[in-house]
Amino acid sequence: MSMQVQDAGARWHTYLTEMKEEPITLLCHGGAEEMALHVDFRDLQAWDPDFAVGVLEHPREIIREGENALAALCRELGHAIDPPIRLYDLPPDVRRYLHEIGSDDIHKMRTAEVIITRVSELKPRIYDADFRCVLCGAMMPVRQESEQELVEPPICDTERGGCGAYPGSGKGSTRFELVIESTRMINNQFLEIQELPEEVKGTGQPARATVLVEGDLCNQFLPGERVTANLLPYVHSEYRRNRRTPMFQIVHRLHSANRESTPFTEIVVTEDDEERIREIAAEPDLLTLLQNSIAPSILGSGKLNFVKRSLVLQLFGGVSRKNADGTRLRGDIHLLLMGDPGIAKSQLLTYMSKISPRAKYASGGNISAAGLTAAAIKDAFGDGRFTLEAGVLPLADMGIACIDEIDKIGSSDRGSLHEAMEQQVVSVSKGGITTQLKARCSVLAAANPEDGRFSKRGPNQSLMHSFKETGLPLPLASRFDIIWMMRDEADPQNDTNIARHILQSRLRGVAEARIDQGVAFDPQREEEDQVWADGVDGGRYLTVGFLRKYVAYAKRRYHPDLTAEAQALLVEYYSAERNRAEAESGDYSGSEVIPMTPRQFEALTRLTEAHARMHLRPEATAEDAGCAISIFKHWREEENIKDEAEMQSGVSSSKRNARSRVQVHVRDLHRERGEAELNEIYNRCLRENITEDQVDDAIQTLLRNGIIFEPHTDAFAIS
Repeated sequence: MSMQVQDAGARWHTYLTEMKEEPITLLCHGGAEEMALHVDFRDLQAWDPDFAVGVLEHPREIIREGENALAALCRELGHAIDPPIRLYDLPPDVRRYLHEIGSDDIHKMRTAEVIITRVSELKPRIYDADFRCVLCGAMMPVRQESEQELVEPPICDTERGGCGAYPGSGKGSTRFELVIESTRMINNQFLEIQELPEEVKGTGQPARATVLVEGDLCNQFLPGERVTANLLPYVHSEYRRNRRTPMFQIVHRLHSANRESTPFTEIVVTEDDEERIREIAAEPDLLTLLQNSIAPSILGSGKLNFVKRSLVLQLFGGVSRKNADGTRLRGDIHLLLMGDPGIAKSQLLTYMSKISPRAKYASGGNISAAGLTAAAIKDAFGDGRFTLEAGVLPLADMGIACIDEIDKIGSSDRGSLHEAMEQQVVSVSKGGITTQLKARCSVLAAANPEDGRFSKRGPNQSLMHSFKETGLPLPLASRFDIIWMMRDEADPQNDTNIARHILQSRLRGVAEARIDQGVAFDPQREEEDQVWADGVDGGRYLTVGFLRKYVAYAKRRYHPDLTAEAQALLVEYYSAERNRAEAESGDYSGSEVIPMTPRQFEALTRLTEAHARMHLRPEATAEDAGCAISIFKHWREEENIKDEAEMQSGVSSSKRNARSRVQVHVRDLHRERGEAELNEIYNRCLRENITEDQVDDAIQTLLRNGIIFEPHTDAFAIS
């Protein structure tokens, strides 16, 4: 090591002058994008392999020599700057899982793929300190290597013009004063990182670690971001009762980091996997195959088959796009499952969180302080200041946020869902921290009724009648692309099939005690490297591991555009629906039903793109558009969605227009006769097919709003 470190300065000088002359000139003249010199490790390795190995084994000492050599070259060019050296593209043999980094890795360069969960506030730290001797006034510079303590000079060095006194309190001793004016400081920041959920085996907890960020790397990262971090692990002593213990805590110093540019790279798809994926994509009934692969332990019957079909399209999602004016069009599909307790909503969400890459699961009753969005946490790094902790939505960026029992989430978090679901960002203004976090994820939510079970809807009542029973804010309904209502209704044939399916699933399962004792194989591990699995009903389906690879491959490689035929089909359907509703609108004037809005048309295009991506098509064809229209029409007809305004306000078009017509008749009768009698209002409204119940409901609403008043029984006037 000593020879490598002693020789490092000369080697760096040679490398920088031979290989980095132009970048150094740009740094000196302010032409570089960042005030740091980026060095590709592969170039350094090709220049001198032995020296490159030394950098990985003794990074702190050798890189410091390189930065000294770089500063000397900058001074030769007439610029007194000290830019850091940042190494990138380190070799695979220094990659580690975060939970694997231990004593053998201390003070060596290591790479880990992590997700950032917390970010502290910025703090300045002394880097080069100047101390003044109070006896002779001599200046003593000291480089501050540790962020934990301020190191003073051990002596007033005579070689630096000092008096030779030692610090202390006795005769002839001295003390040193810190000279802030000539002291050089750098910015410091702490991050909390967590290993990727995909790297956690079984039910283990993701490893967490604290990272010290310095200089130009500060304020470059936000909670929820995934990065490939090049780290320098070192240790802090642990204290107990103000005494040091032989135990140490590993802390990491961030040397450099690459943000993830290609999504889902953590899921490895081999050439054999790619060939199998293409074979499966050519299956004649691919959608049914994938639908049956979603939670095969749950019997797909009746409406549940269509629910699983929409979940398949949510897995693949549409294509997110950016426009020249800065606006962003989301491609993620949002789904809401409403249903009675015990119909497998939670199991569907749990299964989707296992299939989807980067999915996060949360239950409304157990969400932490960070909630769905983010929280400002005090004293997260032991300094009493606020730090930002990401919630479920930012941590599920580029994945699916599975939110069970969304009806039990606090009102403040539910309100923030509007921005997160449409703009796909989370605006944070807490604890003096103001920022925006990315939340580019699909939302799969499940809701229960407040009264235990949903009431039965009338033949003319829409889904919004049931939505009101969840207690969720009404405008939230319009943010979901598809909403399914699943009631637990008695059906002898269906009940028999479900009971048999449950028994067959239990009999096929292996007792956990036998697995723990080692006398039986874990069936989940047996399927890890398999493509196909057999269901209890005799059918075949894709295993969880392979379905994850299929989804990751499709989302990574295919971003379909709509063909002219697909565009024409979607436009024709949208225009026909709008015009048909206008032609069929109620029997009395003033009726206005809006069956679709541009927001629903965007949902239709997302479903079309998802269907094309599922088939690994570079373009979305008329076939994809036709399938998307069929799914879209089916759920809206099944849930009796006829008026989009009802999704926003909860008031149907018939009620809204009946209220308007009743108000008009009260006003006319009031002008003609001085007051409007109830029987006369009934008679006039009956000619327009408005029932007496609708009249009574409208009158009560108008009375509550103060638009009309009741001078005496069954007589009304305009206020």
